Amino acid sequence: MSSPKPALLALEDGSLFRGRAFGADATVAGECVFNTSMTGYQEILTDPSYCGQIVTMTAVQIGNYGINEEDNEAAAPRCTGFVVRELSPVVSNWRSRLSLGDYLARHGIPGISDVDTRALTKKLRVDGAMKCCLSTRPIADAEAIALARGWRDMAGTDYVREVTCAAPYAWPSVDRGNLPYLPVGTTMNLPATPARRFRVAAFDYGAKFSIFRKLAHHGFDVQVFPATTPPEAVREHRPDAIFLSNGPGDPAALPYIHHTVTNLLPDFPMFGICLGHQMLTHALGGTTFKLKFGHRGGNQPVQNLETGRVSITAQNHGFATDPKSIEQRGARITEINLNDRTVEGLRHNTLPVFSVQYHPEAAPGPNDADPLFVDFYRMVEARQAGKI
Repeated sequence: MSSPKPALLALEDGSLFRGRAFGADATVAGECVFNTSMTGYQEILTDPSYCGQIVTMTAVQIGNYGINEEDNEAAAPRCTGFVVRELSPVVSNWRSRLSLGDYLARHGIPGISDVDTRALTKKLRVDGAMKCCLSTRPIADAEAIALARGWRDMAGTDYVREVTCAAPYAWPSVDRGNLPYLPVGTTMNLPATPARRFRVAAFDYGAKFSIFRKLAHHGFDVQVFPATTPPEAVREHRPDAIFLSNGPGDPAALPYIHHTVTNLLPDFPMFGICLGHQMLTHALGGTTFKLKFGHRGGNQPVQNLETGRVSITAQNHGFATDPKSIEQRGARITEINLNDRTVEGLRHNTLPVFSVQYHPEAAPGPNDADPLFVDFYRMVEARQAGKI
């Protein structure tokens, strides 16, 4: 048996983590971040919000259920690299079609296993997310550190243009939502899809498929638009509402989106999530800032300040709304993160517009926030009836 091929992860501060290579034979650089989800590595790999990032999983063993054809959140993985403690030697699931290593190799993404991910995560929590280099090729330590330091910063860079769709398209209206896969003949209690459907113009800033599935399931005919679409083109579609999706990178580096959202804001019910929440912040005249190490995982506690209700949410973002910047901007803070008190939700005081910093579609993660899609539908329904 041949010996394992070595791999190297180098951080910009000079820290080195050595391990075993898997996935593609490549040298890449990006922002090193960590995700605390226990499951769902396939959804994480294919979440476009990870564009430009090398993701460390804190769960000890990754890859045990392989890769299937149904759980992708984009057509291809979007992260730059993958870091795990242990790559499972066994792939066992009835839906699996490919091992994790083969999947990453197919898409040109390198991975490193046998890394002390506990030590790496602690370093990122203490010192903050860092630029890094991951190589599964022979490389000198000094060269890897230099590549890490020379990588472009996440702050100030537009990553949305790299992941948004190339042209408008209609999402299938018959999609039943992000539902679990069950053996044939199994039934379960599911909320009925509303008979009346509304047209929603959904901006793709790096959207996950599950978002459009949820919108379709909750009564919307979804027309997806590229992030660069001007407001006039959206108005021609005559939507009943606007949806602002998740996406990667620095929300302050997207003035063309700020302009579009500002233009559409007075005339349509609007719901934004994650980057979409930050786009609403900027459209209102507020600002955002970079978090020390971000929120990434399916265990983030969020409290609604209006109801007192606490939800456990799925999140993936490295920037947040400055609460002071949003004061006197016609909106109010509705939710906060109970770990660090950062802003997790906004609602306009007079317009039918709201947003959340987390991912209500989960995938992976808890479904505590699923009722937000119902709230959005009811808001549009009330607008159509002339009640708001």
